[in-house]
Amino acid sequence: MTESRLSSPHDHVFLGRDHARNERRTWIVIALTTAMMVAEIVAGTAFGSMALVADGWHMSTHAAAMLITALAYVYARRNAHNPRFTFGTGKLGDLAGFASAIVLALVALFIAWESALRLWSPVSIDFHQAIAVAALGLAVNLVCAWLLGGDHHHGHGGHGHGHHSHGHDAHHHDHTHDHGDDHAHHDHPPQAARQTDNNLRGAYLHVLADALTSVLAIAALVLGSLYGWLWLDPAIGIVGALVIARWSFGLLRDSGGVLLDYVPAGEDLPDEIRHAVEDGDVRITDLHVWQLGPGHHGAIVALTAASPKPPAFYRAQLAHIAELSHVTIEVEAAETAAA
Repeated sequence: MTESRLSSPHDHVFLGRDHARNERRTWIVIALTTAMMVAEIVAGTAFGSMALVADGWHMSTHAAAMLITALAYVYARRNAHNPRFTFGTGKLGDLAGFASAIVLALVALFIAWESALRLWSPVSIDFHQAIAVAALGLAVNLVCAWLLGGDHHHGHGGHGHGHHSHGHDAHHHDHTHDHGDDHAHHDHPPQAARQTDNNLRGAYLHVLADALTSVLAIAALVLGSLYGWLWLDPAIGIVGALVIARWSFGLLRDSGGVLLDYVPAGEDLPDEIRHAVEDGDVRITDLHVWQLGPGHHGAIVALTAASPKPPAFYRAQLAHIAELSHVTIEVEAAETAAA
């Protein structure tokens, strides 16, 4: 019998454990950045400081980029129970992270291009004013980095969700085939699961890139004011662009891997599943593991056994793995596989 409705008796909510907190902090960072942007543009216009005006518009690009993060949080939360998202909206953060990485790469290219132009054709610099602006920008960026970077890379336990497991017996060519689908609710210690919120990571890297630019600019401007090295500012700008590009590539790789259901080389979850289930005559014949959202993984486990047990038996063997929020078990008699 086929089911035509999109709705199901259970939820597929795979948002990160700190989704609400991260969303709230992202909006605070956007507010701080926007306030700083407006203040710099207004003050720069009033006092005739092109450095302030330029940095104000520079801040606006980061505020716009961080809107990607904030809006992704909002959309994922509002559609968390939308049945048309078959496996929930947990991956939306990775899509936003991927977009943020592209914007970050464009920022790196822009910085490198501007720096190259200034190396080719140096311009005069008002060192004292530029240092003051860079220091002010750095202070704001450090506050924003503290808000976003506290634990964006730490692990948190995934919140499982539950419904009654089910299975059915089918006979085909005199072989037994048991299939069970489970979305088990587990209460696990928070440290048990690994979580990477690539959406928050994207916003954090934007802030970090701006802070790095400010630090490098301050160093270049101080040395330039002391020794008259106009070339040092654009030269260090190119170095900063290379560092930002490297961060962008890392975020592109990691968020893109999640979007493509790629299992990283260091991911030991498949091995954990095999170790928990395979024993004696029980062998896993097909295993698929993928990330559903920060701290949440799904798995399809097909196995054979000489004396098959109900799917619930094998699900119980996986109950201690906190990251498994959505598990499907398929059981076949060993002779079926050999036939």
